[in-house]
This record gives sequence, C-alpha cells and structure tokens, in this order.
Amino acid sequence: MNTLRTAMLLAAMTALFMGVGFMIGGTSGMVIALLIAAGTNLFSYWNADKMVLSMNRAVEVNEENAPEYYAIVQALAKQAGLPMPKTYLIDSPQPNAFATGRNPENAAVAASTGLLERLSHEEVAAVMAHELAHVQHRDTLTMTIVATLAGAISMLGNFAFFFGGSRDNNNPFGFVGVLVAMLVAPFAAMIVQMAVSRTREYEADRRGAEICGRPLWLASALDKIARGAERIPNLDAERNPAMAHLFIINPLSGERMDNLFSTHPSTENRIAALQQMASEMGSTSQAMRREAPMAADEPPAGPWGKPDEPVPPTEPARPKPNPWGRNPTGPRGAGPKGPWS
Repeated sequence: MNTLRTAMLLAAMTALFMGVGFMIGGTSGMVIALLIAAGTNLFSYWNADKMVLSMNRAVEVNEENAPEYYAIVQALAKQAGLPMPKTYLIDSPQPNAFATGRNPENAAVAASTGLLERLSHEEVAAVMAHELAHVQHRDTLTMTIVATLAGAISMLGNFAFFFGGSRDNNNPFGFVGVLVAMLVAPFAAMIVQMAVSRTREYEADRRGAEICGRPLWLASALDKIARGAERIPNLDAERNPAMAHLFIINPLSGERMDNLFSTHPSTENRIAALQQMASEMGSTSQAMRREAPMAADEPPAGPWGKPDEPVPPTEPARPKPNPWGRNPTGPRGAGPKGPWS
C-alpha cells in the first residue's frame, strides 16, 4: 500500500511538473519538463539524502564523539529490527530531527544539537524512534524526492517569470499561462509536500511510540520541540523551505492550524493521539496483569528497562545528563568534546 501511494504521489508530482512546462512552452515545454522530471527522480533516488544532509551541514558521528546519542539510535534500531542507520548531528540551536535515505539499508537519521541539549534521554529516544518509524515505513525516500521535486517546480516557476514571455515559445496560453505557472506551480508543489507530511506523521508517531515503548515520552518531546521551534529560527531550513516537511516539527514557523496549508499536523492533535495511545496501552497492561499476575515481573516493552508507568509530560524533567552530555538548561558547550570542538 505504501509503495502504491508513493508511485501515485510521484506520478502526480511529475504531471504537475509537465503541466507547468506546458503553460510555459506548450508541447515542447511539456516534453522538456517530462525529461527534467525523469532526470530529477532518478537523481533524487540516489543522491537526495546526501543533498538534504549537506543543506543542513550535518556531520556524521559515532560511538566515540557522541556515545550516548549513538547508543540510543543503536538500541532503537535493534528494537525495531532495522539495520543501524548512519547517525548525524546538525549544529543548530533549534530542537529538531529528521530521517532520510532511499531504503532502510541506506538510511540516515539526524538530530540537532539543540534537540540533544534541551530534551531528556527519554524524549530524545522517542524522537529518534519516530524517525526510525519513517525509515521502517519507507517514508524517507518519498519525502526526500518530494522535497527535491517541489524545489525543482518552484525553480521552474521562477524560470517562467524570467524567460517564459520573452519570445514566441508556442505557449498556447501566452503571458497568462506564464503568470499562472509562476504563481500556481510553487503553491501547488507546496500543497503536495505538506499533504505528504501530514498523512505520514501520525503513522510515524504511533510506530515510534511502539518502538520506544512509551507514547508519553514522544508527546513530551513534541511539546518541547514545538515551543523551541517557535522561538529559535533554523536558518538552513529557511534558506531551503522545500525540505521543511522532513523534520519532526515544522522548522519554519509555529503554525498550529491542522489544515492543508500546514507542513505538519497540529502538535496538539499529535499529542492527544499519543496520550490516547498511552491510555489504551495502560488499560491493556492492567487487563493482562489481572489475567496473569506473574507477568508483572516481566520487563516492559522497549529497550530501556524502565518502570512500567511512563513519566507524564507535565512532570518536571529529572536533572540528568542528556545524550550530548550537556545540561539541558545550561549553556551550550558545557559538556564533553563533540564533532565541532
């Protein structure tokens, strides 16, 4: 089903690309746009993940320079039955994270230094579990290609502005077609990529909560990330807005409207869904204990070996080191040496 949806989405993006080409240059423009779209799809399949990581100036880390962060990803990947993805850090104060890669065997996850500084160990684990859920669902290829195609369509609209009306180019719509392509194409591409992100985030939230075993950890993390994204700009994302839907929370603004024009579902709606999931898990766990009292001695789901009752998001965070080895409330650079030291 996911493969079918991906194929339909890429077909829609290609058709949109061809439509813009037709409005700019008629039949010949549509053929050229088809060739460009095919080339973009092929290039994106092999290289889009590298482009996204490069745009965010991500640095690959390992167990030596980011031991706790790396160990979290390693434990979660094992819990999910996935190959260990490449692990990256983004030197950005805004708390956020994303995943990319064409398949689970060539996947990468990235977290910002702001995420590791401001969130607890449990919250970081929940965020990375969410990203691994995208990898497991093979969302990363679709979302990365959509980001590339959306950027290409936007550039095609800009091309229409500068060159579409400069000469006779067999455009059946004339200057009106050029104007429509210039205005509508980037907007349509934005709607498509936003719709992709919204439909898949809920699924990744649920699966991520299952991987880490604690829905409320992710609920607490989403609340902190959303509030941080409202206050702290992500300059790299602002320069490349077509990749905003890759992040767990929209890095461009604090949009809270759960409609077609937001890059992500409402954070409140996502938290409510996770709280409902935690309640259902709690009810199931209690029913199992009533039916089989001896099962209470078994370890809970997830790789952490934590107590059975999750920590509510409203409780104050315990004063413990986070995966970057820094105090979440302290100044940056207060911890051990990292990849930028």
